[in-house]
Amino acid sequence: MKLDKLNLDGKKSSIEVLDKIFSAKINHKLVSSVLYKTNANYKGRHAKTKQQNEVSGPTSKIYAQKGTGNARHASRKAPIFVGGGIAHGPKGQSSYKIRKLNKSEKKQSIASLISEKTQNKDLLVLSDFNNEIKKTKEMSSILKKFEILNSLIILDKPSKNKIEKSIRNIPNIKVTDINHFSAFDIIKFKKIVFTESSVKELEKRYA
Repeated sequence: MKLDKLNLDGKKSSIEVLDKIFSAKINHKLVSSVLYKTNANYKGRHAKTKQQNEVSGPTSKIYAQKGTGNARHASRKAPIFVGGGIAHGPKGQSSYKIRKLNKSEKKQSIASLISEKTQNKDLLVLSDFNNEIKKTKEMSSILKKFEILNSLIILDKPSKNKIEKSIRNIPNIKVTDINHFSAFDIIKFKKIVFTESSVKELEKRYA
């Protein structure tokens, strides 16, 4: 299929793209599953208490089994004593299940989300940035010109190096490259913007 490509002067041309990425079947169930797994794996579960076998201290019996009139006890490391182990406390990251997310699921979910953006006309392809843009004011006027607000901008490395400094302080804009965006990013922002070279990089990576 063909998509419109705009240069910074507003002149329109076209670019040939792969149907399997930009016009794929939209699978909301798959996307929901990928988001759930990714979110579950990203959660930091660092809270951890010491179990009875992890508390430091002597393991000798604290008093005789019989004849004291007190209840039977072994060591002071039991959960009922102050300073003992914690019963049923959080056990840290290692006790949680890591949900497997295979490559095909990730690729299909990305293609599904990009296709939905294309269908809703929330995807824009720009020409590569050949000249460095140093001023935030100049970059802001370009974004307003093309109505690139609340957008994820995925750039090729040369373009990213030329505009990253001028765009990083503009709110509701995230600049990244092909290797560092996720399904969450596409969902979070209303629009998604590519450069011509980043489209080709995307096709190599996700085709």
